[in-house]
Amino acid sequence: MNDRIDSPVDAQRLPVGDSTRNAETMIAIDGVSKRYGDFQALERVDMNIARGEFVVLLGASGCGKSTLLNLITGFDAPTTGRIRVNGREVKGIDPHCGMVFQQYALFPWLNVLDNVAFGLKMKGIDKATRYATARRYIEMVGLKGFEDRFPKALSGGMRQRVSIARVLANDPDVILLDEPFAALDAMTRQVLQEELLQIYQKSGKTIVFITHSIDEALMLSTRMVIMSARPGRVACDLPNDLPMPRDAQVQLSPRYNELKSQIWNTVQTEVMRSLESQAA
Repeated sequence: MNDRIDSPVDAQRLPVGDSTRNAETMIAIDGVSKRYGDFQALERVDMNIARGEFVVLLGASGCGKSTLLNLITGFDAPTTGRIRVNGREVKGIDPHCGMVFQQYALFPWLNVLDNVAFGLKMKGIDKATRYATARRYIEMVGLKGFEDRFPKALSGGMRQRVSIARVLANDPDVILLDEPFAALDAMTRQVLQEELLQIYQKSGKTIVFITHSIDEALMLSTRMVIMSARPGRVACDLPNDLPMPRDAQVQLSPRYNELKSQIWNTVQTEVMRSLESQAA
């Protein structure tokens, strides 16, 4: 990376979407704002995400990260602006996007195999094909042998693996993850981060991931987008040039700590702005 970011002011000068200028655009966010009554959640967000990128959204609580994910997947609609996924304007729930939530959102009455195969069943895929597909992704997330277990018999980390496998089985163009590891202990979180990176490298999917953790962003992303304090805008758009594949050892590298310091300068400023706006 040639652009050095030494302050939040400099960070804002980095061209938004510069890292995707010559790549095929998977998600195009054009002038998107979102208002709920008198509450302005997002204001004129512009962003292009290329096919195969792993983009992490960082920012203070309430800056509109989850709102933006809901707009991309079609759970909600922008007040102004538009969003396109793989060239199609989003005008409702988009079947080409798969969402993994912080809460596991599994059907408690279905076992692991049927949870993962559920979306394929809704598409009318025959039983043999959907079970074969589900088993492939269950194995990919490290749960082979647990096909007949029900969610209540699984740990939190295992349940989140099932959620990820279910999304992968539906073969979406884009995978959206809203703080999926936030409720997990540190060791489980690290294991799942490394597994998610392996899945990303195997599948080549476009991923958009929300986190509050700078370390998690650096571990996972190919690109980091820092959102401003409310109303949410893009404050900083920064490529992550740490080499792949990555594991926990990457945190010992000088480049890792250089990037972490750069990001913290911007995040700290936006967190303070958020606290000031709440106190006003």
